[in-house]
Amino acid sequence: MALLVALLAFVWPGFARSDATAEPAPTVTVTEASPTPTLEPVERTSTTAFAQALPATVLGLALRSDAATDAWTPAGALEAYELVYADAEGEGATTVTVVAGQWATDAEAEVAATDLEGDATPTVEGDVTVEDAVVGHYAVVPGADGAATVTWRNGTAVLQATGPADLVQDVYEAYSM
Repeated sequence: MALLVALLAFVWPGFARSDATAEPAPTVTVTEASPTPTLEPVERTSTTAFAQALPATVLGLALRSDAATDAWTPAGALEAYELVYADAEGEGATTVTVVAGQWATDAEAEVAATDLEGDATPTVEGDVTVEDAVVGHYAVVPGADGAATVTWRNGTAVLQATGPADLVQDVYEAYSM
């Protein structure tokens, strides 16, 4: 037996040493599942390709209404829609309103997005990237009563989401436009 211990001490480094460092335990990362809506999204009323590309769900929110809006027509939008997303029915629901517009060129969309951001100081801002290419800019601006608005541009599309401050940036990050 002593011969076996002596042999292991030479063959297996650290076997006979009490100061041998143990291998670090692997790090385990647990990723929480993305929330899913408990409501079914409503049927779309808008039928253009741009309107249909806007998501019916985002995070735990489902589309509750969509309607064409002319709010951005003076800014040169070819088309624009107001979409309301909610996590439940009724007064206690958390809602986020998204206005999405399409411009003819990237340059026109950039001007419109800059105008929408205005002079407010964003709490968070950065580049919008698609497959490592910068396609626009986003900015989160605080509002009243715990609300915030995030405005972003993705090429010729400009979007603006307004809702609870702790949710709108997540909506922007999860929005598929």
